[in-house]
Amino acid sequence: MALLLEHEFRLVPADGEIETGPFLDAVARLPPFFDCLGTPIVYSPVKADLAGNIKKIRAVYESNPTKFKTLKNILEVEKELYGPAWPKTGATLALMWLKRGLKFIQVLLQSLSDGERDEENPNLIRVNALKAYEIALKKYHGWMLQKLFSGSVYALPYKSDLLKALEKGKEVNEEETIEKIHQFLAKATPVLDAIYDMYTKMNAELNYKA
Repeated sequence: MALLLEHEFRLVPADGEIETGPFLDAVARLPPFFDCLGTPIVYSPVKADLAGNIKKIRAVYESNPTKFKTLKNILEVEKELYGPAWPKTGATLALMWLKRGLKFIQVLLQSLSDGERDEENPNLIRVNALKAYEIALKKYHGWMLQKLFSGSVYALPYKSDLLKALEKGKEVNEEETIEKIHQFLAKATPVLDAIYDMYTKMNAELNYKA
């Protein structure tokens, strides 16, 4: 799949620590995923937020690649640096929101690859998008944003059009494209799980609403 497999995630090492540089190289290709969903008024800000958070994390990383070799290094250094303001600051906060945007992509694609669908409208992706939003983002959004996202599912593209967009406009064989989604998820999901686990263990997760 052209969009998702341009730069794959590395395997998670035994210690669960994700190297910052390769992680940023992989996620840098993902913001255009939201272009594939249409509805610019809803998904363009999500895309911009994703890209902005990647930029913030990269700026910290590039200030000292050795010091910030892993994502855990960033959280540990910033915890000491910012004191009581942490974790609602710096690259720690940027990564917290980035992982939520990535979770939305992951759950939506997993739902599609699992064959979850509206039996009366099998070419629609509302069921998949709503599931992704409920799991990844809804509890962090205020009432207005929740309403905006709920309404946006009625303007989502057909599944066939989404798969074609993920292949950058090429005609697609659905089975082959779903297999490529499996390949993406096989590497992306363990990385995302490791980041969520890190936030839990370091007590860095926040539940305030945007």
